[in-house]
Amino acid sequence: MESRPAKRGPKPKPHTRTNLVRAGLRVIHAEGYAATGIQGIVDAADTPKGSFYTYFASKEAFGAEVVNEYSERGQSRLRDFLCNPEIAPLSRLEAYFNDRIQAFRASNYAKGCLMGNFSAEAADHSVRIRKLLAKHFRAWSSIFENCISDAQNQGAISSQFSAAALADFILNSWEGALLRMRVEKSDEPLMEFKKMIFGRLLI
Repeated sequence: MESRPAKRGPKPKPHTRTNLVRAGLRVIHAEGYAATGIQGIVDAADTPKGSFYTYFASKEAFGAEVVNEYSERGQSRLRDFLCNPEIAPLSRLEAYFNDRIQAFRASNYAKGCLMGNFSAEAADHSVRIRKLLAKHFRAWSSIFENCISDAQNQGAISSQFSAAALADFILNSWEGALLRMRVEKSDEPLMEFKKMIFGRLLI
């Protein structure tokens, strides 16, 4: 008996997975993880709902990919500012925060840091996302640490505290300032952060 070739369904469109993640990042950043449904994600990506489950087993799995995408973008921006040996380390650091403050002013102090938002919304409910957030925060902190270490090696700031401790403190303080910024709809928490970090801590 002659066998017939197996029927094949339509092939997924190229870049559908990437489009879903990028659309989901935009929607979740604006609306929050808990408030965002899968239908809203596929609508934003202009993709059939069935395509979502072709690439992601669950909303949690999708959320993890959104965190990865956001963190990679954040790390790329950090490296652009903080890893340029032609610029003094403290100038690199201040330029980075000035850039971020300007961006938040332009967005009317909305959204904040997506990883910080996920920490508040999902870390207590998803071990997978919590561990991923911790991993990415460590990666961000390490970029700060390298820049601060450069400043210490050049004698620009004291070595009373380790570069790692300073990096963690700065990142933690920045994330807290972003939460206050969203509540107050003002750059005052961010400017206070800058004053304390560059006027008191990094001396």
